[in-house]
Amino acid sequence: MASQETRRPSSAARYLFVLLAGLVIGAICTVMLVRALKARSDPFPEALMQVMARQDRELRANVAANRCTANDALPRLQSLRAMANDVETAFPGLRDDQRFAAAASGLRATLDATLAAPPQDCAQLTAAVARIGEDCKACHRDFR
Repeated sequence: MASQETRRPSSAARYLFVLLAGLVIGAICTVMLVRALKARSDPFPEALMQVMARQDRELRANVAANRCTANDALPRLQSLRAMANDVETAFPGLRDDQRFAAAASGLRATLDATLAAPPQDCAQLTAAVARIGEDCKACHRDFR
């Protein structure tokens, strides 16, 4: 009978297992760290800007769809005006900056004027959306 040789397992398999285990543990730890850091941040400023941007896009979509009556535009404009009240609250670090306060006040003034005389057709709504967009751009240009 031939003697059987005993084969020892290759150490490469062990190294591969340790490497894969390290990668999995590292990925899990990275996800946990990112989630912990995100949990510490305040979602309000980003959420406010996202909702305001959505209202602006909806107004622009109304113009594109030729839905430009006051009844179509007023809910979006009123929503934008209500959210404009919270701009300073969303960015407390900028509350004392005069340029920021002027930009927020300008946005509210534009929205107040637009709500006082709601757009009745697409030309007026396009002009109103352009004025609102300019107020937003003025602030973003300085503080983004």
